[in-house]
Amino acid sequence: MEKRRLGRTGLNVSVLGYGAGAVGGLFTKGRPEDQERAAARAIEAGINYFDTAALYGNGESERNLGRVLKALKADVVVGTKVRLGTEHRADIGKGIVQGMEDSLRRMGRDHVDLFQLHNPLVATDGGDKLSIDLALNEVAPALEKLRKDGKTRFIGFSGVGETTALHRAIDSKLFDTIQVVYNALNPSAGSALPQGAPGQDYGRLFDKVKAADMGTIIIRALAGGALSGTIDRHPLAMQSVDPIGSAPSFSADVARAKELDPLVRESGSGDLTELAERFVIAHPAVSTMLVGYSTLDHLEAAIAAVNKGPLPEAVLKRIG
Repeated sequence: MEKRRLGRTGLNVSVLGYGAGAVGGLFTKGRPEDQERAAARAIEAGINYFDTAALYGNGESERNLGRVLKALKADVVVGTKVRLGTEHRADIGKGIVQGMEDSLRRMGRDHVDLFQLHNPLVATDGGDKLSIDLALNEVAPALEKLRKDGKTRFIGFSGVGETTALHRAIDSKLFDTIQVVYNALNPSAGSALPQGAPGQDYGRLFDKVKAADMGTIIIRALAGGALSGTIDRHPLAMQSVDPIGSAPSFSADVARAKELDPLVRESGSGDLTELAERFVIAHPAVSTMLVGYSTLDHLEAAIAAVNKGPLPEAVLKRIG
């Protein structure tokens, strides 16, 4: 599988990553033997970036991923995340350290390769949404201390929240990586938001990322599953998925996804999901793309899609 440079980290990561979150659900609600089989197959196919978070399944994803990687004696790149609550605002540094200690304990590791802030970034602090000033002035130094202490090799953040705040975080050059919302329904991180599209305008965020030499980890590559073109959900998958950066509802995203159906045959893709995955990896600023899996078949399909390569240029222009 193709490997790409994860920005200034210097790590070479597979263009397809393993998303162990709750949207797909295999690592939060699946059977242990299925989890191990999927991870083994991913590694066999060349996937070397595994992404989890304390939030996924209330720690279950971290526990399961740690167990599986230990059983497989896997030499892979592992990233996890910390989300700060209102109770952490009085001492953010302490909250960051506690988050790291809890994650390492659940995974049975002494360090991770990448530790990321998981809160949405905004101008005005409140609840789950963290102000950009706190992120830059308190979170980044706390993450940097963890790096110096050998708990993580690199630091990053989730690129969700207000566009202006996200751009400030990138421009600060305090972080090595960013998780970017980028898909065929909302390509505005890489190009102009299509006229009339309902999504958030990320303001060609990739341009700033390139200038800062940050690695990019693409999230919502399938718009939470909407780019499968159906509202049906696998039993292990998250049954209700709130859109991020796209239409106001999941069903509206599915309807918009179906409008891309004519491009499936034209692009030489087998289905809408493959079209969507090949769209994402076509952008040169993409380091790795996360897909969440419910079954081994989902994983096999994603592997086949990325190994087929990016979409033809003519089809890319028609999407965004």
